[in-house]
Amino acid sequence: MSPEEFKATLTNEMPPAGIPASLAAMWYEGKNDWEQAHTIAQDLPTKEGAWVHAYLHRKEGDAWNANYWYQRAGRTMPDYSLEKEWEEMVKALFNIF
Repeated sequence: MSPEEFKATLTNEMPPAGIPASLAAMWYEGKNDWEQAHTIAQDLPTKEGAWVHAYLHRKEGDAWNANYWYQRAGRTMPDYSLEKEWEEMVKALFNIF
């Protein structure tokens, strides 16, 4: 599955089977289900999970908490749109897995 195909699944009721939890969190966030995305992200003990967690708190508007999670992910909070970051994250997560 490509990132473009992944994005096309946002019209489905459930995320694609077999994707990693970090991508499942991004799928739920892409469906505007922040709570489900956060539930998944907060249980991911990886740098990728911390990145997803950071993004979610950035979207929430909690810059302090977002910065904490970006640091745990080894990243800095971007100064561009959430939409652009979502796209970049999905592509990057596909490259990792």
